[in-house]
Amino acid sequence: MASKILPVLKLATKVTVAGGALYVVYDSGLLGSSQQGTEVLGKAKTAIPPAINEWMKYFGMEAQVPTLPKIEFSPRQAWNSGVRTTISTLSDGPTKICDFTSQGFQYLKDIAK
Repeated sequence: MASKILPVLKLATKVTVAGGALYVVYDSGLLGSSQQGTEVLGKAKTAIPPAINEWMKYFGMEAQVPTLPKIEFSPRQAWNSGVRTTISTLSDGPTKICDFTSQGFQYLKDIAK
């Protein structure tokens, strides 16, 4: 009996953890616009180091957490540059294929002579 319940219990635990993580992500605004994502990232940068220090004191560890490096990263600009690069590559694709095909034919003609 227990051998049949254990897989169901494991699956229920995994589904609960995944659902909880999805709820936290949605509730914090990470699935919203890029502006909301930037705000959440800023909140996380300020909230995580004190929480880690608190937990380390709770468990009796006295290690020093290194400071977070200052990285000027805007998810909005990174997303837009990725979209621009992808669309540019897709729009230039047919022209590049024609150019490469012409170069390939020219190379074959030069070899055949």
